[in-house]
Amino acid sequence: MSTPLPAPPNVNRRFFLRAAGVSLALPLLESLSPRVLGAGLTVGSKAGAAVGARRPTRLVSIANMYGFYLPEFIPKQTGRAYELSMLLQSLAPHQKDLTVFSGLDHGIKGGHYAIHSFLSGVRTMDAKGMPEGNISIDQRAAETIGGATRFPSLTIGPEDGANGGCMMSWTRSGTRVPPIPGPKQLFQTLFVGENGSERERAADRFSRYGSILDAVNRDAKSLERHLDKRDQEKLDEYFTSVRDVEKQMALGKSWLNVPKPKATIKEPVNTNFVSDLPVLYDLIALALQTDSTRIATLEIGSEFESAPLGIRRGYHALSHHGQVQETIDDLLKLEKHQVEQFARFLAKLKSINDGDGTLLDHTMVLFGSGMGNANAHTNTNLPIILAGGGYRHGEHRAYPEKGLGRVPLCNLYLSMLHRFGVETERFGLSTGTLRGLESA
Repeated sequence: MSTPLPAPPNVNRRFFLRAAGVSLALPLLESLSPRVLGAGLTVGSKAGAAVGARRPTRLVSIANMYGFYLPEFIPKQTGRAYELSMLLQSLAPHQKDLTVFSGLDHGIKGGHYAIHSFLSGVRTMDAKGMPEGNISIDQRAAETIGGATRFPSLTIGPEDGANGGCMMSWTRSGTRVPPIPGPKQLFQTLFVGENGSERERAADRFSRYGSILDAVNRDAKSLERHLDKRDQEKLDEYFTSVRDVEKQMALGKSWLNVPKPKATIKEPVNTNFVSDLPVLYDLIALALQTDSTRIATLEIGSEFESAPLGIRRGYHALSHHGQVQETIDDLLKLEKHQVEQFARFLAKLKSINDGDGTLLDHTMVLFGSGMGNANAHTNTNLPIILAGGGYRHGEHRAYPEKGLGRVPLCNLYLSMLHRFGVETERFGLSTGTLRGLESA
């Protein structure tokens, strides 16, 4: 157990509960103060966002490898009086919190290989001719974070699989940011010490106490005595979220020894990404809530197995549907599930209070793909949704796909970077910011 840390006067701190090998970051609690720390409460600390200060802006980018079936994704009407398409029906509770875009893309070709430029707008082969290479929007934003958060960014997705696994995040030197491949590894990244001895101590505590919350229980009870009613409710909400994630992971573990049905396709690297997806979303929400990071990316690849949804053919095969309606119907089931989990994530962010608003109010959430039509291997007219972030949402904004009126997707990214606080005149192949994207 760490020793009590005295707090200098007039210094706000970010707080952690600690046990051997375990570090549980807490959300910002206004009633914690240097006086509380000086009273001898055993917590860790790290410089960061000031308690009670204006909440920071966050950025989450979510993409899949094969796009969406556009006739059922893009709404038929434009403007604010649009009706949600079939694939977007689960987003109805959040329609006023998001904007659907059509006609935006990077103006590049390459099929499956061009999807790796989704967050950069620049193909790897073209990076040397660009001022900032093929740096992705998440890493460009992360450059401004410095040591404000424990993790400048979190990149999550398959490490192996079709087309080399997750390749969504890139540094300005053209280096791929290695992804965290699953919920177990992400959970350990957020809550368990990094070196071997810390992990061993954490494993020992988990075997004795059963969970992270039980391991830090003594300090948690001590902490609660120093909180006002509002912060106690906030802490209870956060602990409930951590406990829910632990239960979901335990439930997933219980299926490890259950025989699986015989598959008609070759078993992919990640066989349970469908059940992992809500856990990954919950962990991302926890990371944002505790200000462990302000930037996260999540890529859904070929490992998003279709069998748990009662579909026999694999994701990649379904994306090449050949206009066969039966195949399209199966593909839509898979895509609908992805949108439903995205809607659940938005609801999660909206349920978390964050200063004068919710976590969604202060988080830009990009959802889409670098693939426009996987069946035809085209990278035009990409499926794009932007939610939250303090923007004035509630419409479908359509742009010309060709000609003088064409608008690069990087214009949206440049606007998002400005909202994040990045002072730059361009990003990727942008020609300016996206006009009409207003604050709420």
